[in-house]
Amino acid sequence: MDKQKFQNCISACWTCVTACQSCALACTNENDIGMMAKCIALNIECAILGSTTAQLLAIDSFYAKELVKICAEICSNCAEECFKYKYKHCQSCAKACEHCAIACNAIFV
Repeated sequence: MDKQKFQNCISACWTCVTACQSCALACTNENDIGMMAKCIALNIECAILGSTTAQLLAIDSFYAKELVKICAEICSNCAEECFKYKYKHCQSCAKACEHCAIACNAIFV
């Protein structure tokens, strides 16, 4: 494994985790929280998976290939959802998720 690719992915995952947690919390303060339900749910799931992926990549998990594939998928889905909203927190989160998906996909190319 290319340790630099792992490190890039780990770093992108942690950035994504932070962005997703911040976005989920900020979404709860928006006027129409019901409209934000899918965004909040994806943010929470993405943060959990991003954290798990970063931790398991750090120990060179046997399941790294499967983890980064799933992480890239959920990050892409979360980015797509967040890009739908004009809120700064959603746009920042979408960019972090998009970057994480790219970093995850780069590991096994």
